Amino acid sequence: MHEGTGPAALARLLRRHAGAQGRAQSSAPALARLASLARRHWLAVICVVIPGLLAGVYFAFVASDVYISESRFVVREPDKPAATGLGLILKGIGFSNSGDELMATREYILSRDALAALDRKGGFERAYRRPGVAWTDRFDPLGLSGTFEDLYDYYAGTVSVERDSTSGVAVLRVRAFTGADAARFNRRLLAMAERRVNAMNARGRSDLVRQGIAEVEVAKRRSLAAAQALGAYRDQRRVADPQQQGMVTLQLVSKLQDELVRSRTMLAQVRGLAPDNPQIPVLEQRVAMIAREIDREIASVAGSPASLAATSVEYQRLVLESEFADKQLAAAMTSLEQSRSEAARQQAYVETIAQPNLPDSPLEPRRLRGIVTVIVLGLVAWGIVHMVLAGLMEHRE
Repeated sequence: MHEGTGPAALARLLRRHAGAQGRAQSSAPALARLASLARRHWLAVICVVIPGLLAGVYFAFVASDVYISESRFVVREPDKPAATGLGLILKGIGFSNSGDELMATREYILSRDALAALDRKGGFERAYRRPGVAWTDRFDPLGLSGTFEDLYDYYAGTVSVERDSTSGVAVLRVRAFTGADAARFNRRLLAMAERRVNAMNARGRSDLVRQGIAEVEVAKRRSLAAAQALGAYRDQRRVADPQQQGMVTLQLVSKLQDELVRSRTMLAQVRGLAPDNPQIPVLEQRVAMIAREIDREIASVAGSPASLAATSVEYQRLVLESEFADKQLAAAMTSLEQSRSEAARQQAYVETIAQPNLPDSPLEPRRLRGIVTVIVLGLVAWGIVHMVLAGLMEHRE
């Protein structure tokens, strides 16, 4: 704006120039006092003021917003004791938390396998290397360390699984620079965890049944070998059951002995009544024949290597082996059926209690808390260094 000419304009110009000189003269002592204060408290400036200013600049203008998607799930398995809280609710409907499977699921989510599956087409890496993300927050900002191990280290800071020891509920959190990415990765991790648990179930069922089948096959071979050995022994000795045959032979011997007694009695009566009776030689021959038959039958039962008594020892051993093998086979088949039933019954699975949310506002970084934390730590550092320096000065004096 044109200020005009003449005495009035000259007077305004002189007043403005005088005001500027006055403000300059008044600010100069303030800057001098501030500089003097900084020189006197240089340690506080280094430990507190500068870090606080840097933290303020970083959190205000540099740090990127972080969105967190959260989901809750449990791994349930029928017929196991439940815990308290939510575990009691699950027990009431016939299910309980499976701690081993839950921990295995947690370890899988945090594993390299899970990262490799999540980043199969590079989607995970691209999401954390977006151009709009602050270089201090993005993955491999300088492009110097983009290996899979570096990505896994970065992954460990973006995904966490925490288990509530009281309820047994696991909380899966995924951090990303957009809410959509956080929710998408959370859903994919949940699906991958469910597939992993299903694979563990299939593997457990397969191992359980396969072991039962192997035991049955071994028992079958033992039973068949024992039966073949028993049959070969029967063919070799020409005996079906030495014990039964021995019993039949002993009954026959008993009858022969009775007949022998009757024949001898008759022979004695005939000799007493008619010593010249022509039946006496016949009776003597009959008695002798019965006696020889008794001796032969008794010899077939015991008293010789080929007797039924000697045969019975080996026969009983083979019979016991065959019966034992048959019992083992029956037990193995029963165990196999139980294994199949157990495998069909015990199936753990992932039950999602809370689906992954789609965050509409960032939860991190907590800027004010970060700045305050830096200032507090600076004050602590300043106090420690100040005491150390004071001690050194006193020691020097």
